[in-house]
Amino acid sequence: MVLDEISQRLTSHDFEVQTKRICSPSFDKVLELDKKLASESFIFSVGTLGLNEAKENINKLLSTNNVSFNLDLTGGDINEARLDILFKIIKINPQKTFNFTYVFNNKPETPFFPSASYEHDGFSVGLQPTDLSEGCKNLKEWLGRMKKTWDEVNYLLNDYKDFLGIDSSIAPLYQGKSSLIGFIKKLGYDFSESVTTDVYLQITKFLSKNNPRPVGLNGLMFPCLEDFELAEEYEKGSFSIERNIYLSLHSGVGIDTYPLGVDESPERVIEILRLVQGLSNKYSKPLSVRFVSDGDSKIGERTNFKNEYLKDVVIRKI
Repeated sequence: MVLDEISQRLTSHDFEVQTKRICSPSFDKVLELDKKLASESFIFSVGTLGLNEAKENINKLLSTNNVSFNLDLTGGDINEARLDILFKIIKINPQKTFNFTYVFNNKPETPFFPSASYEHDGFSVGLQPTDLSEGCKNLKEWLGRMKKTWDEVNYLLNDYKDFLGIDSSIAPLYQGKSSLIGFIKKLGYDFSESVTTDVYLQITKFLSKNNPRPVGLNGLMFPCLEDFELAEEYEKGSFSIERNIYLSLHSGVGIDTYPLGVDESPERVIEILRLVQGLSNKYSKPLSVRFVSDGDSKIGERTNFKNEYLKDVVIRKI
């Protein structure tokens, strides 16, 4: 398998391959692979589905091992029919909210799920570059390490004719060296104060200018519950939905793993989706919205996701 060959080339140069990801518009083939390779380090996506296609296949999607998909809301009215997909997932299999997102002006071929969508045969690479911040004394040092890493990946894979490029998005996880907010704090910023500085703009400007082979989103991810130090800010009330949208508009790629109470008003969710749609279209900026729910917790209650990638928090009203 070509993916194994690519992985071997990277690991032989001290890279760690966390997952191999396959996105294909062949719905049945993806489901077949999901069953066949469920015990291996593969995750799958059917990419962007139309509303009717998603509705017709929702039960199949929710019974898979690890298959993601997204719904494009760039155009058209955002109504209850489009919202029903999310609430049906919450009702039937809430753990699968982790595998679903709404997208707006999406960029194809990102390796980051569930935003991924297929356009061409080939492969792209995504990194977890927050780990490179360990030991860095300033922002310039971290950015320099990222540039060196992108150049090395590009050099190692350049001879593959199907190499589409690198999505240089910052994808934080957990805490300490892997947390973007943790690094921001190490630079001497209080998180709330950092939001009204240009530190995030500096990072995204660097991403856009220095990626040797860009593909996909290439922005900052603010995954509310995957970056555990950001989850702590959420619990303190420092990462409201408004602040998330503000950061996404100038530096980020959307609302990501944001907790949703089962008693949240559907009308309020529609308002958020319409706002993100309007901002995405106004500024021609790729954005997404991924709400997550454990299927039981209401506003004011602590979640119980049973998901190693999501930190449990007390849910706030959006």
